Amino acid sequence: EEEPPLGLDSLVEEAVAAPSAGFRLTAVRREPAVRLQHGVSGVEPLAWSEDHRVSVSTARSIAVLEQVSDIHSGGQEMVIHRTAVPAPSATCLLKVGPKKEVAECKGKFASSADPTVSQTFMLDRVFNPEGKSLPPMRGFKYSSWSPLGCDANGRCLLAALTMDNRLTIHANLNRLQWVQLVDLTEIYGERLYEASYKLSKADTPRGELGDFLEFQRRHSMQTPVRMEWSGICTTQHIKHNNECWDVGSVLLAVLFENGNIAVWQFQLPFLGKESITSCNTIDSGINSPSVLSWWEYEHNNRKMSGLIVGSAFGPVKILPVNLKAVKGYFTLRQPVVLWQERDQLPVHSIKCIPLYHPYQKCSCSLVVAARGPYVFWCLLLISKAGLNVHNSHVTGLHSLPIVSMTADKQNGTVYTCSSDGKVRQLIPIFTDIALKIEHQLIKLSEVFGSVRTHGIAVSPCGAYLAVITTEGMTNGLHPVNKNYQVQFVTLKTFEEAAAQLLESSVQNLFRQVDLTDLVRWKILKDKHVPQFLQEALDKKIENCGSTYFWRFKLFLLRILYQSMQKAPSEVMWRPSHEDAKILISDSPGMGSTEDDQEEGTSKQASKQSLCDVGKGMDIDDTADDSLPRSSDVGGCEPIEEKLLEIQAQIEAVEMHLTREHMKRVLGEVYLHTWITENTSIPTRGVCDFLMSDAGYDDRTARVLIGHILKKMNKQTFPEHCILCKEILPFADRKQAVCSNGHIWLRCFLTYQACQSLVYRRCLLHDSIARHPTPEDPEWIKRLLHGPCTFCDSPVF
Repeated sequence: EEEPPLGLDSLVEEAVAAPSAGFRLTAVRREPAVRLQHGVSGVEPLAWSEDHRVSVSTARSIAVLEQVSDIHSGGQEMVIHRTAVPAPSATCLLKVGPKKEVAECKGKFASSADPTVSQTFMLDRVFNPEGKSLPPMRGFKYSSWSPLGCDANGRCLLAALTMDNRLTIHANLNRLQWVQLVDLTEIYGERLYEASYKLSKADTPRGELGDFLEFQRRHSMQTPVRMEWSGICTTQHIKHNNECWDVGSVLLAVLFENGNIAVWQFQLPFLGKESITSCNTIDSGINSPSVLSWWEYEHNNRKMSGLIVGSAFGPVKILPVNLKAVKGYFTLRQPVVLWQERDQLPVHSIKCIPLYHPYQKCSCSLVVAARGPYVFWCLLLISKAGLNVHNSHVTGLHSLPIVSMTADKQNGTVYTCSSDGKVRQLIPIFTDIALKIEHQLIKLSEVFGSVRTHGIAVSPCGAYLAVITTEGMTNGLHPVNKNYQVQFVTLKTFEEAAAQLLESSVQNLFRQVDLTDLVRWKILKDKHVPQFLQEALDKKIENCGSTYFWRFKLFLLRILYQSMQKAPSEVMWRPSHEDAKILISDSPGMGSTEDDQEEGTSKQASKQSLCDVGKGMDIDDTADDSLPRSSDVGGCEPIEEKLLEIQAQIEAVEMHLTREHMKRVLGEVYLHTWITENTSIPTRGVCDFLMSDAGYDDRTARVLIGHILKKMNKQTFPEHCILCKEILPFADRKQAVCSNGHIWLRCFLTYQACQSLVYRRCLLHDSIARHPTPEDPEWIKRLLHGPCTFCDSPVF
């Protein structure tokens, strides 16, 4: 079709093509709305990480909102843990020369008789970050999340760029505090200073710092515009004994004001300055660069990548990235221009989405760029003839420029928003040669009322859309005060979320928290698990041996149990005003009745609370569940039986998951030990625990235990209590108790007794684990780096 001319306002309210019925979207508000303490700042202020943390760039800090699918709470609201990355108190000064010479040059330029020099110097905040009479440059310009698995806990790193051009990397290692790991602006400035501000040895020397043009050049080559993380690439290193070991690395591309791109390579896990492997600088050749994105493509099991750079004048192109140190890494031979017209439509945001072309039967990449109020798309395919490029524009989306764009990389759906509170959903549909894009309008005014939008971000699995809003116009008047809020709307239904969880290729509940939260919300509202989900899950468990479906079943049972608990009438932390009464008997014969009275009172109160649960539950009678429904019973006794039945099922599923993990631990012990070797893991106790239940008949476990006992040759290697040196028997999977009554919690990853005051817990406080020690062999450290065996959460 011939594209209509750009800039026609009449096209804005018209839908180019009405979306088909299969793409209808009903957005539902999800509580709570999170109020921000400061106004948002920078471009694209909202970002959603792969480990379900939302970062919001504000004028004083980066607010981080972590979505948690809580199994211990019966509230229907989304559970959010809130932390913050504060802005540095000290102003960032770019290193352009010796401090004394820089101070002299600044005084010279500020007092210059040439107004083009003095005025430019005084008003440029890159030269003058303090500003003196100008407002301070506080806040953040941009933030970017790394892929999952980059920090010491296997989670995402946060790269933050302040308004005064300081680029830092942060990690949340202890769940309560963010730690700055490295200041890349300082390191890059030192590298340029040592190289005399030349990118290569062949560069001709430039002018002195006293020359205003050279002063500008040195600042512009250190002023970051955007930064983006690549995917994780794994390379094999060879040890001295010819043993191969995999080393993961990740790249961070930083786009500078002069068009240069610094590509940092970090070894994983990233711990700080010592984890920096290399830094290469590329000249993009683009004037006034505005945005950056990675292009990653897989063709015939060969991974290729490059950098997509957009300009404030309009052009977009892909640059090759040559990294000789990374094995199996390929790139383009030369730059590829995706859009060359300098039409003065600035490129605001770029997203690259990997897709599969159903007609061409090959992988492809969809590059989407926001240019003014329009969306530019480009489809890249590699065939025998080479790289095929198809591009076009989508018009008629917004009447105002697009302020934010986000993409669901699982299905290729793109969302754009303008400041008037309108969000567009763009759905790519493949044709024989390229594709077409259908779109539909999401009116946030129908969900939140009259609002203005400042940024959007979609959750990793596409279940939620996060939106930064402020009050809109009321009766034609602007609000007196602006209250910035992060609000959430659903993009999927419960049925879609449940189906995606059942057919997931990830098979990890933690990486799908947004989907499990939708399921949790539905169960807490209806107070039962839908029949179709129970049947589908039971069928998956029967046909597939994966423990993922057992963990999913455990999650459903726990949420169902919480839905039947009565909410406390008083706040749990509020102290009671009633005086505690204690009966003190004078005669020894009176003492035995008091405990009986207390026990009887507690039992009666427990039974009464269960009765209240049965009376207060709101149950839908239409569903037919395999478990007995509370509406089918007449009193409190059946409700108590129902809860006891669910509790028994929870314990049975937990025991099954424990046994499966015990088999894995024993397998590691068998593979990595010699005869009669003490591994510090209670091997004999784990074997006896597995075989203690007569009803547990697993041939794999029996064969494995037989081989291990043959290796151990009647030796037991028991654990000993560090306080009294007594033997710690393995009678319980959760704790160890010696004969003198000393109690130690057991590590759920290795089943060792945690005989220290410091240990780790999983994100949902489901289990505890010990810290790795230098004496541990590599295979035990690998076990200790695993997630929770019950909920897939990381361990801190």
